[in-house]
Order: sequence, then C-alpha cells, then structure tokens
Amino acid sequence: MAEAGAGPPALLAVAHGTRDPAGPAVVRALLDRVRAMRPGLRVAEAYGELSEPSLEEAAEGLRGGPVVVVPLLLARGYHALIDVPGRAGSLLPGSVTSRPLGPDALLAGALAARLAEQDRTSPHRRDAVVLGAAGSADPAGAADVRAAARLLARRLGRPVPPGFVAAGGPPLDEVVAGLRRGGARRVAVASYLLAPGRFHDRMRACGADVVAAPLGAHGAAARLVLRRYDEAALPLEIPAPVR
Repeated sequence: MAEAGAGPPALLAVAHGTRDPAGPAVVRALLDRVRAMRPGLRVAEAYGELSEPSLEEAAEGLRGGPVVVVPLLLARGYHALIDVPGRAGSLLPGSVTSRPLGPDALLAGALAARLAEQDRTSPHRRDAVVLGAAGSADPAGAADVRAAARLLARRLGRPVPPGFVAAGGPPLDEVVAGLRRGGARRVAVASYLLAPGRFHDRMRACGADVVAAPLGAHGAAARLVLRRYDEAALPLEIPAPVR
C-alpha cells in the first residue's frame, strides 16, 4: 500500500518490442497521450525484448515506490500472463500487473477509425473486412483475438473473421483468399497491432486490397491504458478516476 500523500503509483508500460525503429516511436507517442490525459502521473516506457529501455532498465528508476505495470499487449499469452508479470514482480516487489489491453470495445472503435482512414484514400468500397492479428500459441490468446473480431463486427455491422500471421488460427492470407472465392472483390484488413514491425509487414503481403495502419497512438488506446492502470491500482487503495 502506498504511504499517505505519496501520490499515485507509477505506470510502467511494457510493450513487446521490435527491431523496427518506428515501433518505439509509436509507443512513445501513445504514452505522451497518456501523460496528457493524466497530468501528474509518472509514466515510464519499457520493452520485453528487442527495444530499449528494457524492463530491467526501466525498473531501476522506479524502485522504492508503488508501481502498476501495464502490458501494452492486445491479448493474453506468454508475455502478458507469465513473462512480464514474473519479471516485474521480481524487479519491483509489491508491484501489480494489469491485464492486457485487449480485447475491448475501445479498441474496436480505434480499429474502425483506422479502416475509415484508409477508406478516405480509396475510391472503392470494401466488400469484406478481416481482423489481422499476430496470433499466439496460447489458446487464451487466440480466443481473445476472436473476441476482438466479434467486437469489431458489432461495431461495423458486418461479419469480421480473424486471420493470423504467426500462430493460433487460420492464416491471414488464406482467410483473404477464401473471401475472394466467396465473391468479395475488395478485402480490407484491420490491423490488430499496436505498432509497425514485421507482423504488419506480413499483413501487407497477405493479398488484401487495403491493410489499415496499426492502432498506434489513437486516443482510444491511450484511454484504455489508463483504464487498465486504474483497474490494477484498486488493490493498492489508490483513488484514481477512470477516464
């Protein structure tokens, strides 16, 4: 429990990491939006692998006070359920780790907005939409992606099957090809990714007509980071308003 007057716990946001320098740039832009939405909240950036600062490096500057760790991940899986909580718990005793960002209706709204951005640059109407995801070998992660696809389908008012570029379900290129065989002439992919990197590169090679940008620093994603922080901060008895 935080001491009286000590202020709210710090927010340590942990993204997966990528070798693409555009990835950390997007994460930093997202966290800038989080800071703007919650002035006075200490927000630190970290990565599970490939990018810097590492989780270990970021934890060094947060010792001695309460910390809420928010995995910037869109589904359950090894990193969200084991890797990040285990490392954070060892490095920052007493810290708590929130659940991953997705699935959530806020993300469905952001995905729809990214698709709409693509629509404005294209004169052709899309006939079908696929939710493109990295995927996970963990069945819980694959289930979360399917739930995210259902949320987007509800938002768009049309079927949205999921397709995967790594593991956990039907390959994205096969889903796109199947929709074309079913009569769809223009297929769009909603990118269920936080930032650019090799998974988004794979999505762009899936054969779809349109591949939307990743979620990135969308305002809905920033609000969701704070929602996860607030949910996890409750056991620390810190009164934090949900935005």
